[in-house]
Amino acid sequence: MFDLLENLFGRPINVLTDPGLFRGVIISQGIWKSSGFGTIIYLAALSSVDPELYEAAIMDGAGRFRRLWHITLPAIRPTVVIMLILACGSFLSTGFEQIYLMSNSLNRSVATVFDLFVFQIGIQRGMFSYATAVGLFNSLVGIVLVVTANFVAKKVDPEAGIF
Repeated sequence: MFDLLENLFGRPINVLTDPGLFRGVIISQGIWKSSGFGTIIYLAALSSVDPELYEAAIMDGAGRFRRLWHITLPAIRPTVVIMLILACGSFLSTGFEQIYLMSNSLNRSVATVFDLFVFQIGIQRGMFSYATAVGLFNSLVGIVLVVTANFVAKKVDPEAGIF
């Protein structure tokens, strides 16, 4: 893998020590980590679409894009809305374990996120009340985002949303 990167860029690429590459590595890992769960959820939603709707649309002369737009997307809209609302709730939670294991003294300037900051302040420095306040702020922002996303979903479609 690293030989491939060296041949591609013409120089050795130190992924774990370059602060400029840290965000890209973490984002790539997050996408890879969540793609399996998302795939299972969306495949389950797609399996509930009635195949007769697709057959009728083909008989009416609808192409792939028309079938996608008028059958598939409306059928999986509730699942998409729920997944969006759940994603909004974890917007500031970047995954403590992932960041903690990937960070080191060379990339610490870009690796500090809320979860890691709470750990450093609360556990390593013993400032429990300050760490609790920061963690509470993180949770409150998540609740506000979930309620706002649910409110917007209810305005767009009264049957969508979590509550």
